[in-house]
Amino acid sequence: MAGTSGTKTRSSAPKKAPAAGRSRGASTRPPAGRSSRGATAAKPGPRKKQPPLAGVARAVSQVWHGLGMAAGTLARAVGRNAASARELDPAHRRDGAGLAVFALALISGVALWFHAAGALGDAITGLFRLIIGNAAMVLPPLLLAWSIHLLRQRPQPERRGRLLVGCGAILLTLTGMLHLWAGSPQREAGWAHAGGVIGLLAGELERVLPASLVLLVLFLLGAFGTLVVTATPLNQLPEIVRGLFVHSAGKGEDAPHQSVAERLHLKRHPAQDQDEQPGDDAADSEIDPFLADPFPAAGRPATKRRAAKAAQQEQDPAEFDAATEILPDPATAEVDAEAARKPRRPRVVKAPVEEDLPPISRPTQLELNGGAGMYTLPSADILGAGSQHLEHTRANDEVIAALSQVFDEFNVDCAVTGFSRGPTVTRYEVELGPGVKVERITQLTRNIAYAVKSPDVRIISPIPGKSAVGVEIPNTDPEIVMLGDVLRSNVALRDHHPMLAALGKDVEGGFVVANLAKMPHLLVAGATGAGKSSCINSLILSVLTRATPDQVRMVLIDPKRVEFAAYQGIPHLVTPVITNPKKAADALAWVVREMDMRYEDMEASAVRHIDDFNRKVLNGELTAPPGSERVYTPYPYLLVIIDELADLMMVAPRDVEDAVVRITQLARAAGIHLVIATQRPSVDVVTGLIKANVPSRLGFKTSSVTDSRVILDQPGAEKLLGKGDGLFLPMGASKPARIQGAYVTDAEINAIVAHCREQLQPTYREDVTAPVAASKEIDSDIGDDLDVFLQAVELVVSTQFGSTSMLQRKLRVGFAKAGRLMDLMESRSIVGPSEGSKARDVLVKPDELAGLMYTLRNGGTADDLVDDEGDDPDEDGSSEPAPF
Repeated sequence: MAGTSGTKTRSSAPKKAPAAGRSRGASTRPPAGRSSRGATAAKPGPRKKQPPLAGVARAVSQVWHGLGMAAGTLARAVGRNAASARELDPAHRRDGAGLAVFALALISGVALWFHAAGALGDAITGLFRLIIGNAAMVLPPLLLAWSIHLLRQRPQPERRGRLLVGCGAILLTLTGMLHLWAGSPQREAGWAHAGGVIGLLAGELERVLPASLVLLVLFLLGAFGTLVVTATPLNQLPEIVRGLFVHSAGKGEDAPHQSVAERLHLKRHPAQDQDEQPGDDAADSEIDPFLADPFPAAGRPATKRRAAKAAQQEQDPAEFDAATEILPDPATAEVDAEAARKPRRPRVVKAPVEEDLPPISRPTQLELNGGAGMYTLPSADILGAGSQHLEHTRANDEVIAALSQVFDEFNVDCAVTGFSRGPTVTRYEVELGPGVKVERITQLTRNIAYAVKSPDVRIISPIPGKSAVGVEIPNTDPEIVMLGDVLRSNVALRDHHPMLAALGKDVEGGFVVANLAKMPHLLVAGATGAGKSSCINSLILSVLTRATPDQVRMVLIDPKRVEFAAYQGIPHLVTPVITNPKKAADALAWVVREMDMRYEDMEASAVRHIDDFNRKVLNGELTAPPGSERVYTPYPYLLVIIDELADLMMVAPRDVEDAVVRITQLARAAGIHLVIATQRPSVDVVTGLIKANVPSRLGFKTSSVTDSRVILDQPGAEKLLGKGDGLFLPMGASKPARIQGAYVTDAEINAIVAHCREQLQPTYREDVTAPVAASKEIDSDIGDDLDVFLQAVELVVSTQFGSTSMLQRKLRVGFAKAGRLMDLMESRSIVGPSEGSKARDVLVKPDELAGLMYTLRNGGTADDLVDDEGDDPDEDGSSEPAPF
């Protein structure tokens, strides 16, 4: 077993145990007196009398067999020599062919021109003249040119068919014309000195066509052969003639060092020239500057691979030589002989290469509605680049050898068949032999961790989409993933949606992005220092670099007061960064009102999504009702980000949870999306209602498996490495994907924010954090029991059971207070009058509870709720939504 390959030979059948009574090294030959089949030997009978010529026949037979053996030995020797000749280096074989053609050109020239090549020269002359006639006189210089081409140029198999067809057409034209020129001799002494056998075949056309038409056909055939040999399409002949004329007139100053033929060839075959000259600076300058890696990993030119290796060696030669080894490029023809004799390494599972992509362009710069002119998005070039991605290092070989040793020691029939190296971890693919259970691998987790010297080993059984078990082991030389690399990647540049967010890289080295509008809400949680803040900053900067304020507006809630301080004053904000938890609850209540307002417009417009509403507004398909001064404007996406949910749940748990649940339940179609982050993922912070309505999760390292279950509903986050190592579980996925989160520096944040501030000043709304005005009637009637009263209303309406004793048990209040709460509900038309010991009738349905709670907080009653539902908000201008 080779230490670098990680493979192991599997036996096709189990070894048989030695038979009883026989030693392991005993011979298996049958004993004397028994045949090989185990039958008893027969007794020898009387010897028959031999015929007189039997000895002669036996001698002849032995001689014949001896001759056969000698002939076979000779044939095998010749075959071995021929095989060894076939194993000769192709370059040497090409040199030999070139020298042979050169010798033929020399001999044929002396024979044809000077008649001084002896009997061999006369035979060559006769053969050439028999085939091509007088055209044999120009054959020696053609053979000389062919020999020089074989000796100097590399083989080009793709051109052989084209040259064969073109040269054949030219040869047929030349010999046919020679045949016509000589008077079309027919099988006489002179036909071999005209066009030869080939010319005679071409001259057969004269029997069915006049000589002038035959000459025209031969001329067209020769022109076709010339075009095929030079690889020139017919429609480019005018351009070639024009280029030759310009070049001859001395007007080709634009390309003084490049001939016309070269310019035309580059124009016709750009892809072929790039393959033949991968290191050309001119070709490299045409690469899109937004591409993170313009050449795929499997087909990258050798010059760029060597340049990258040299650059890294200049940074730290000792560290590079000790820990890093770049795999040989399969596209190059120069393979080291020593490397070729090494055992084959396991297959490296490379990241998916994005080839044949549609044209990449930056998002369109939109003109703002406020009349501020053009808003220029910040360039992704402001963001820095990360470290170089390595597909294979020596550390991977050491881990493969350690894994193979563990499997051998515990007699597990499996082998490491490949691996995919990510920024921080590498996933090794382990294929099992027949009859081996997957549990045999999972039971060796601690032994594998001991062998690879790392406690953070994660087993995936199986890898999604593959018949293999994944073993994820941290890299000893991790890489840094920067936000700029993700935003400049092809996968991010292809999608122009303003809500696209850059997350990082997966374990296969591919970039990971997510559309916040399709999540539609996200929960980000993890312990302190696990990478949660960097993830939130990456989300915000992704929106700032891709969306204008007319496309996306944001509400940032930062109870810790320091996380979002750098984003103060950006034009995307609806209100200044909220740091007071009480004002945060009011802001969430405003988001609920904004959502209801949008749904009213969508209902009146007969659309199901805010994108359809905006499209109709921009196309002029929607008009305000008659008598209304309302002017429809497109609604932007509204992104609400809460940095620390635990602080809000400590101050106003009921209001915050109600607002969050209502937003996550209904706000998707209204274009409102919520991102919740917390470093305390406990059940009292991330409640069951919140989890049920936030389908997408992103979990970083947690302190316990319980916290991992709260975030992801499954273990795994407790085994992460921290510093951006996370598990991403988008909506609809069954298993989370491991990613390395993107990192962004404070200097990059300040640069992007400064660019946005220079483009436009923010326009804030004053009603976002305004507290809800309390009514004097409620203050005088209810007093300080408003919260208890609202809980009682929610309990009675949701259960549809108006009982005083039930309020006593559920709210843990006395009989007097429970009866007073019931009288308050009766005065506001929530429950009916008392009927003795029977429960009161509940007059409000459960689906009206949200509107009733909003009305009660503003000092109204259930009757006011009915009146509001019956009124048309477009009758007057009091209920018109204020655009932002």
